[in-house]
Amino acid sequence: MKLDARIPSGPLAEKWMNLRDHLKLVSPANKRKRSIIVVGTGLAGGAAAASLGELGYRVKAFCYQDSARRAHSIAAQGGINASKNYQNDGDSDFRLFYDTVKGGDFRSREANVYRLAEVSGAIIDQCVAQGIPFAREYGGYLANRSFGGAQVSRTFYARGQTGQQLLLGAYSALNAQVAAGTVEVHPRTEMLDLVVIDGRARGIVTRDMVDGSLECHVADAVLLCTGGYSNVYFLSTNAKGCNVTAAWRAHRRGAGFANPCYTQIHPTCIPQSGEYQSKLTLMSESLRNDGRVWVPLKGGDERAPGDIPEAERDYYLERLYPAFGNLAPRDISSRAAKRACDEGRGVGPGKRGVYLDFEESIGRLGEDVIRTRYGNLFDMYERITGENPYKVPMRIYPAPHYSMGGLWVDYYLMSTIPGLFVLGEANFSDHGANRLGASALMQGLADGYFVAPYTLGEYLAGAKLDEVDTSHESCRQTVNEVNERTAKLLAVKGSRSVDSFHRELGLLMLDRCGMSRTADGLTDAIAKIRDLREAYWNDVTVPGEGAEFNQELEKAGRVADHFELAELMCRDALEREESCGGHFREEYQTDEGEALRNDDDFCHVTVWEYNGADKVPTAHREPLEFETVQLAQRSYK
Repeated sequence: MKLDARIPSGPLAEKWMNLRDHLKLVSPANKRKRSIIVVGTGLAGGAAAASLGELGYRVKAFCYQDSARRAHSIAAQGGINASKNYQNDGDSDFRLFYDTVKGGDFRSREANVYRLAEVSGAIIDQCVAQGIPFAREYGGYLANRSFGGAQVSRTFYARGQTGQQLLLGAYSALNAQVAAGTVEVHPRTEMLDLVVIDGRARGIVTRDMVDGSLECHVADAVLLCTGGYSNVYFLSTNAKGCNVTAAWRAHRRGAGFANPCYTQIHPTCIPQSGEYQSKLTLMSESLRNDGRVWVPLKGGDERAPGDIPEAERDYYLERLYPAFGNLAPRDISSRAAKRACDEGRGVGPGKRGVYLDFEESIGRLGEDVIRTRYGNLFDMYERITGENPYKVPMRIYPAPHYSMGGLWVDYYLMSTIPGLFVLGEANFSDHGANRLGASALMQGLADGYFVAPYTLGEYLAGAKLDEVDTSHESCRQTVNEVNERTAKLLAVKGSRSVDSFHRELGLLMLDRCGMSRTADGLTDAIAKIRDLREAYWNDVTVPGEGAEFNQELEKAGRVADHFELAELMCRDALEREESCGGHFREEYQTDEGEALRNDDDFCHVTVWEYNGADKVPTAHREPLEFETVQLAQRSYK
């Protein structure tokens, strides 16, 4: 496997513009001859499909949801970052770039991150032109609020529904191209494999989720925009349908998987309420603008929060990280909450929660202001818990949320398989070992609207692509392999449900490869995952048939991929003998309990090459070079 990041030469701030000025172009007439497959219709996929259709390409977009507008991007709440400096508080492209690199604990690629910051302002202009109802100040200017890991206000928002509003904008743009005839949307369709012809990505094999039929689709390039893999933990903030199958099947076909151990545990989620709960609910990080995080000063304090005086409360984020306080980055805030609960100072059922308290801000600003900023989030919390957060503090606890790892891509967003581009959370490129809040929406729209349309054109203009159709031998062979895998799952006829295996895997992963990891725990986890995977293929029960509506079969294929991914995550975490961002090895921490990096040995991206389900994968490394920022131990104190 050859890793060439293809980072343009020249000063950091000029790389993207200079590259754009010299990219090969595809003429309008030739664009109409080119076909593109886009898998996923969230912000990255919807924006890419709409943009490519508007440019004149023939686009097929696929999603497993009932509608393209049901993509999980709709669940993002708090906002989207951009360095517009509307607040006149000192923001700039460079400051957004630096905050992102620092927030990722200096484990991301400089050039990609600077480009993300550079195009962030254009994203806001695009969305305003689409009619996105961003919050505004009294004078009509777009409003901003703060998010973790930044000391400026750069987050644009639409109450607590930012992801929904941005997705509706992309969906509207996508539908305009559907009406124009440049884009076909295929809902209720799941990608089950990648078709590689002559070393290039040329198509996908899909399953119709209504009737179970398999179909092969071919094109000149494939864009994967399929999100992250935090459902490997079973309990997460992700929708239940979110999965790793599209990316993992591409990995099995030769796409390198980068930094799989970099997963994010979000600090602001509603705690688990029961053993058989199947999903966790995110409460936006934006709440930490006005909410104060605390626990009782002493363990075992059973009093109601209103009965605990100020002197007996520990506002631990404000105490530990005074420069950022309650807006400390997510990885740091999550570990601090876990420490407080491990010390016996947690609150609520099982003592696995901390308070997020709005009493001070309501007293200072008034309830109407808080209701305007967060009303729908407060309503959601009350519906789920039965508690009124205007009257009593919210209870929150960290939960699996986002994955910074993903398929490896170069500066052009192309994977190690030529013709396979990977956008948004499905790639590894922008967030290092920890993602700052409100940066996911920024990356998805940046990749879809402003990066892929340029770099894809460069690939198509320079590639010699023979005409292929679905009768090609590689298409038939890939379809046969998918059929064989399906038949194998259906033939097991064991005694345990898919969910029972997934739940057991998730508990193991959260314990051994979650908020903290150790060498012994990871080594043990690898052995147990292998045993559990063997048991799965010998004792899982999948009722029904393949050629029909069969949701258990859908889950069975996804969980099978989660087993292989989980083992790779643990191998990656074991190999990385340092702590950085969300990857916290207990053996490597400062005297204060903070992450301790090893820049001499691990300032690189680890990219894994698949060698087979029962074989040890091969690790490759892309060195990270920091020419503009200086490597330093993170401090938010």
